[in-house]
Amino acid sequence: MKGARRAAVLAALVALPLGLPPVVAGAAAEGPVFRDGEAQPVFNAADVVRESVWVRAPVDSDRDGRDDEVYTEVVRQAATDRGLKVPVVFFNSPYFSGGNDVANHDVDVELHVPDGRGGHQRRDGAALKAEADERIAAAVGPHAGPITSGRYEAYFVSRGFAVVYAESLGTGKSTGCPTSGGRNETTGSKSVVDWLNGRATARDAAGAEVEADWTTGKVAMMGVSYNGTLPNAVAATGVEGLEAIVPIAAISSWYDYYRADGAVVAPGTYQGEDTDVLAEYVYTRADREVCKPVIAELTARQDRVTGDYNAFWDERNYVKDAGRVRAAVLAVHGLSDWNVKLKHVAQWYEALKRHGVEHKIWLHQAAHTDPDTLRSAEWRRTLNRWFSHYLYGVDNGVEDEPKSTVQREDRTWVDEAEWPAPGTAKARVHPWAGGATKGALRTSAVPGRPVVESLRDDSSVLAEDLVDLRSSGNRLSYATGATSADLRFSGTARVRLAISFDRRAANVTALLVDRAPDGTSHVITRGWTDPQNRTSPDRTRPIEPGERYQVDVELEPTDYVVEAGHSVEFVLISSDYDYTLRPKPGAGLSIDLTSTVVELPVVGGTRALRRSVG
Repeated sequence: MKGARRAAVLAALVALPLGLPPVVAGAAAEGPVFRDGEAQPVFNAADVVRESVWVRAPVDSDRDGRDDEVYTEVVRQAATDRGLKVPVVFFNSPYFSGGNDVANHDVDVELHVPDGRGGHQRRDGAALKAEADERIAAAVGPHAGPITSGRYEAYFVSRGFAVVYAESLGTGKSTGCPTSGGRNETTGSKSVVDWLNGRATARDAAGAEVEADWTTGKVAMMGVSYNGTLPNAVAATGVEGLEAIVPIAAISSWYDYYRADGAVVAPGTYQGEDTDVLAEYVYTRADREVCKPVIAELTARQDRVTGDYNAFWDERNYVKDAGRVRAAVLAVHGLSDWNVKLKHVAQWYEALKRHGVEHKIWLHQAAHTDPDTLRSAEWRRTLNRWFSHYLYGVDNGVEDEPKSTVQREDRTWVDEAEWPAPGTAKARVHPWAGGATKGALRTSAVPGRPVVESLRDDSSVLAEDLVDLRSSGNRLSYATGATSADLRFSGTARVRLAISFDRRAANVTALLVDRAPDGTSHVITRGWTDPQNRTSPDRTRPIEPGERYQVDVELEPTDYVVEAGHSVEFVLISSDYDYTLRPKPGAGLSIDLTSTVVELPVVGGTRALRRSVG
């Protein structure tokens, strides 16, 4: 999430939207007004009180012997100085003060082999600290002016919600250290919610204590990307007073952002980024030395060597704490988002459902962005009704509406009872011989004795280019015939491989492809695994060349319609140039087709699949 991408996120946060509802100049409303279940723009968004405070957080992440402080800015209606109490929409971000120029990790490296014959070696703490010292460039520095969100501030303030901004620990005017989703960052964000509920203290620039006596204590958090991840993290603490969150394109487990089942992977097109790189990017507090040892520890503990899940990643896994969530969650994600991939919202949403948390999911066709950029009136209406109900208690029925809103390929919006779509069930297809050119993909299994087909890794070639080759020794491809009816996938596809290797380490990448009648292709979804982690993401087990293993690959969730007349392809490759580490070409992979199966999440299940592909 660094560089130009983060600049785009920040721009999305502060960009002025089209069509903001007008606010009458000089209006002096003394209370909120609701119509048809929505808060109305009755306050003058320019008639506000702005104040800056530092909220005390009960953590010392920069190890200076003092509690960290979270720099916070409040924008509230002038009427709050005359006794009006209002709820809060809280935006928390590590990006308000910009970022640093930081290099990513090299990904053109050999894969780890447990006995040390791979290209990785562990380095000592002194070496890691020296590297962190070198990598942290001159900071942009704490911002000079007030924090504002032109996209949402006037909208919310005019409707009776105060807006609060806070800079994440280690960024801007906050103290502490950035740790890319670590517990200290969550504590810092939670402390602002605590302050708004009278459970934490804050001071102004002169050191005088400041109380949030103007608020009802009801808080909602929202944001995009990292700014949406922090609401997930805080909600997972179960903090009282956080009544609603709207995580947009948000991470639910940092392991799944930078790893995939033991494999070191990249956020889409940002090869080599990791938790330490991100922390270095957002490290914009004035003190440029105090956090270097902390960031060096990130480099060591994130473990780019084995890719295993460990205590470091468990600390950054919010899904496991979904049962603690009190807030009503409106989870929002782009179906084309390959930065924060769809797995994040899918697994978070499933966990919330399982624990009975109030929930709704909103999926749009765009990529890593706020749906407000789509200029959808339906989005503003949904957001308004969500906050009006959960922050003001308006009985607008939002909790009883369909739980799923999905934007279809033609850009229309469809409401459904839940997501994945009702009626979705696993449907199996099986690859048949001929994968070097294009084998068949059928609903019946390959009969008889083992049929083995092989490929050889070439990490220098894009996956999309391998998909479109008519024949290749670097990929295996299997396709259905042209579909006779539209075929919808909703949820997570999986591939169960009976596979062997001629080396002790290799990447495994599976792709699901939509092939149009004119021959053009679109990668619907993809997934990766390290076969050394075939039994568990937290355990590396050696591979013996020539021995056959069962290796499962979970592809990223999707909601996608394959149009009638198109075909569905399963493509197997080894390294994925844009996502995995890129060892030198040469590793050989062989699969037994008689024991390999692809499970598809088909709306209508096996019957719908057979009706479409025969």
